[in-house]
Amino acid sequence: MPGYTVLSYPCGSHLSELDLAVSVIQMYRQTESILARVGEQLSQLEKRDWELWLIVSLTGVLVATGLLAILFPAAFLKQDNVHFELTVSRPLAVGLIALLALLNTYLVSKRLEIRRVREELISSTIQRELIQQQSFTDPLTEIYNRHSLEEMVGRFISHARRLQSSLTFLLIDIDRFKDVNTRFGHLTGDVVLADTAALLKSSVRGSDAVFRYGGDEFLIVLADTSRAGAARVVERIGSYVLDWNRAKNLQAFELSLSIGVSEWSDSMTLDQLLDDADREMYAAKADHQLNKGRSNLASAGVRKLGL
Repeated sequence: MPGYTVLSYPCGSHLSELDLAVSVIQMYRQTESILARVGEQLSQLEKRDWELWLIVSLTGVLVATGLLAILFPAAFLKQDNVHFELTVSRPLAVGLIALLALLNTYLVSKRLEIRRVREELISSTIQRELIQQQSFTDPLTEIYNRHSLEEMVGRFISHARRLQSSLTFLLIDIDRFKDVNTRFGHLTGDVVLADTAALLKSSVRGSDAVFRYGGDEFLIVLADTSRAGAARVVERIGSYVLDWNRAKNLQAFELSLSIGVSEWSDSMTLDQLLDDADREMYAAKADHQLNKGRSNLASAGVRKLGL
């Protein structure tokens, strides 16, 4: 499959708030790499903790040595011209030494406890974040799953309503996908699904969102984009589909997509948007069937958009 790059296109204002929401929830990076980086950071923290413990211990030894030098100067000062004598009772001296040892032990134990608590906190935070990301992401295609649809679309609609901007939905179905599973097997079908998701992601901006809506159905939400702007996205998807077919990724099979479009208005619910897009998608699929599945996505999609 040829490489695809994320493109931008002029369809309105930049959606910084949704960019942030998308970047937080997305899980396009491998879990193993995340854990590896965190493990490396924890190792560095542990190294610094041991260095601090060593400094505390050396400081305690130096203080203890200085105290002994004061309490027992004869053991440390051998010159005749220096003489210093301090009389301290034995219980007091023993108590001071014991207090210093206890203080040093307390500092070391607290440092170890703080390090343990920090590691547990980091570990639990990472686990919660990974679980949250996985709950929003389809593991096969690495795009949003249907479970995340309602929350994400709510963000898009709130943004469009607040700024009075456009919002358009694309409902996409892979034509003759059952034939892929029947002829080539389900593993090949999974590859086709993953490739389709990749080219759809490459066709939109970071402020848009791509969902796996069903088995072989996908949904794209285009922020700050009108129906006319969506036509350009459809054309871009069509060019990527043509590239995929020219690469002969699957012998005796050409990828074809049916797309339905629905533009949001303030009075529409999510169900109404999806119903409108679904009707257009099946109309495009019927058009493909009349042409024996040979019409490409770009021409069918543009015709359905009325351009």
